[in-house]
Amino acid sequence: MPNALTSRYPALGHSRYRRYWLASLASVGAWQLATLSQGWLVYELSGSTLDLGVLGAAASIPTILMTFFGGVIADRFEKRTVLMVTSSITAALLAALAILDAAGVVAVWHVWVIAGLVAIVSGVDWPTRQSYFIHLIDRPAFLSAVALNSVLWQSSRMVVPAIGGLLLAMLETSVVFALSAGGYLTMLVVIRRLNVNVEGDRETSPIHQIIEGVRFVVHTPLFRQLLLLSYGSMFFAASYMQLLPAFAKLLGADATGYGMMLSAGGVGAMLGTAWVGAMRPTRHYGVVIMGAATVSTVLLYGFAAAVMASNYFLAMAMSLVAAAFASVFMILSITAMQTEVPDALRGRVMGIYGITYSLMPLGGLMLGALAAEFGAPSAVMVSLSVFLGIIFVAFCVSRDLRGLASPELRLTPELQSRIDVLSADSTGRCNTGADPSLPGSRPPSGAKP
Repeated sequence: MPNALTSRYPALGHSRYRRYWLASLASVGAWQLATLSQGWLVYELSGSTLDLGVLGAAASIPTILMTFFGGVIADRFEKRTVLMVTSSITAALLAALAILDAAGVVAVWHVWVIAGLVAIVSGVDWPTRQSYFIHLIDRPAFLSAVALNSVLWQSSRMVVPAIGGLLLAMLETSVVFALSAGGYLTMLVVIRRLNVNVEGDRETSPIHQIIEGVRFVVHTPLFRQLLLLSYGSMFFAASYMQLLPAFAKLLGADATGYGMMLSAGGVGAMLGTAWVGAMRPTRHYGVVIMGAATVSTVLLYGFAAAVMASNYFLAMAMSLVAAAFASVFMILSITAMQTEVPDALRGRVMGIYGITYSLMPLGGLMLGALAAEFGAPSAVMVSLSVFLGIIFVAFCVSRDLRGLASPELRLTPELQSRIDVLSADSTGRCNTGADPSLPGSRPPSGAKP
């Protein structure tokens, strides 16, 4: 790898992590392709925004219900084996949907059922990924790996669907589903060859492990505050993307136009990612997080207004800039949490955070119902107003978040040694809240890092 790139992102200097990251790009991209293709197929079959909302619920509720169990599985069993199983099952499900579609017998309920089954598997897959990749690097490369993992998820959620929209304009949805299955098969092959086994803790009861993870989140103010914003962002703001096929139709766009709208979001996400990479450490990290969320939300009002005015290019422009600020918000939020959660709890805690991404399609169910009554643009504006209220409340009451500094300024040598002790004790239990020097524990109000 070029020296300039590895010096900026040391994790890329580790060949095992580099292979894992590229395989993750393939599988996460596959998930994105499948998601947008399912929405396009359902809308083509029924023409119903409510059916799009039901698809969102089918793709989110099972993941939410599996989250706590998935985090326990990630912390309890050998992680490499878990990832191979989840990748195999997801590839088989997407291949089945491709066959149904190619045969011309696919129905809306087929898409719902397969989306739900994939969601169940995702409830195990996501927290396992978050607790596995840190074992592929040395400790000095930890922060860069966290940032790269965040970039992977956030940018792919915009960029890959944009490419997928163009593919839909040229290919049948069945072909896109087949490509999605291939992405997960790529992940399976790479994981199988990594030969990095990470055993879990099977001595502690599963129920106790669930309670332990929830207790950490409940008793750690910073995590509560970041989760509130992340959940609200996806459910009330980003959920407009679940209705994007309907917005494209309202703007008179075909599949190519739909792809261009997704491309606009992809460009915005990349701009946001580049901004994060260029950011210097700041003691106003928490304020930047809330500011980015606010600006992104306000810009989405402009998107809804542009749809009302049937201005296709203005809608794309608003979507582009909103995606840039949303990307900044999400990357900074997840990086803050990843750097503070103890390794012994990582699967469970990041599994709880993983609910965030299931809330976008679930919010689409609410928007789909509102859009059926009042129109899609009006439904989005109402939803955005709720999220702005959440941001305002968080800013007023969240001293821990307002005073949050960049991870580089908070990761002192003493704190680093505490993290190393937790990492070495793979079977140790975390007594949350007992020691304020532990990562993620509540610091004294007003304390400076």
